[in-house]
Amino acid sequence: MSRCRPPALRNTALLATALSLLGFATLSAPVLAAEAPADVVYATESAKASKSLMLDVVHAGTRLVAVGDRGHILYSDDQGKTWTQAKVPSRQLLTAVYFVDDKHGWAVGHDAQILASEDGGLTWTKQFEDLKRESPLLDVWFKDLNSGLAVGAYGALLETTDGGKHWEDVSDRLDNEDQFHLNAIASVKDAGLFIVGESGSMFRSADGGQTWEKLEGPYEGSLFGVIGTAQPQTLLVYGLRGNLYRSTDFGSTWEQVELKAARGSLEFGLSGATLLEDGSIVIVGNGGSVVSSSDNGETFSVFNRPDRISLSSVTAAGNGNLILSGQGGVRVTSPNGAELGK
Repeated sequence: MSRCRPPALRNTALLATALSLLGFATLSAPVLAAEAPADVVYATESAKASKSLMLDVVHAGTRLVAVGDRGHILYSDDQGKTWTQAKVPSRQLLTAVYFVDDKHGWAVGHDAQILASEDGGLTWTKQFEDLKRESPLLDVWFKDLNSGLAVGAYGALLETTDGGKHWEDVSDRLDNEDQFHLNAIASVKDAGLFIVGESGSMFRSADGGQTWEKLEGPYEGSLFGVIGTAQPQTLLVYGLRGNLYRSTDFGSTWEQVELKAARGSLEFGLSGATLLEDGSIVIVGNGGSVVSSSDNGETFSVFNRPDRISLSSVTAAGNGNLILSGQGGVRVTSPNGAELGK
């Protein structure tokens, strides 16, 4: 995944991961108005930041960028061997990050914060926050330098058409009367955009997010992520207890993908995925789960790390290895998720 985020889509960083790893306060109903900016408070510098909870990791060109607890954003220019902490005007938990090229990226998190970088993740500015929401944004996606969407708790859907200078709440575009949490958004090749969330909720858009169709999905439990494959119209959604489903018609029909571990069916929650440059797909989750597919998601091999650490995101290191993020920070592993040299 020597990409920014498109060829190496994660999705991950989700409410459930933050809940299980950190704990989560009760959320209030969403409001429309953003708070006036207060005095800037930057994330505290910490030598242990790369070992703290990190919920998402992606590429900004050849650079790796990871986001997580206490406003920590880290970057690496040596394939994950060493990490440097960026200057970030936030101390909130950051849940997801997305780069459209090697310079321009956005990160989202609690207090409905949206941060932006124009230098490949070295420095960040705060574009938006809504303190009254008291709820997080959970994923972000951009089509280009101007058009982007962010999703989050209580059915939040925010849109920008000017690179984040202005963000508009467009949650009413979704048929989501129960305000189910929206955990992830992704693009699907030759199809459009797809959102998944709480209670198996699914929405798709064929016009860049202007209109959305609510779908009846195959699963009533929470879905934590979605990823498009290298094939047109084809995508995977995943969530609680190892539930993984595949569609070849942009979500009209679904087939469950079985995940067989050493001791039977995989029952750990799945939370993040990436599409590698060769078309392979890697999905990670709780219990140190790393599952891989080389046939566009039809079948998967399953590996559970001995440390059983909870994982939230994965991307390519750029040298055939993987970068995993989650509980315990960011780490470089072999292509199947094992420790290097083992």
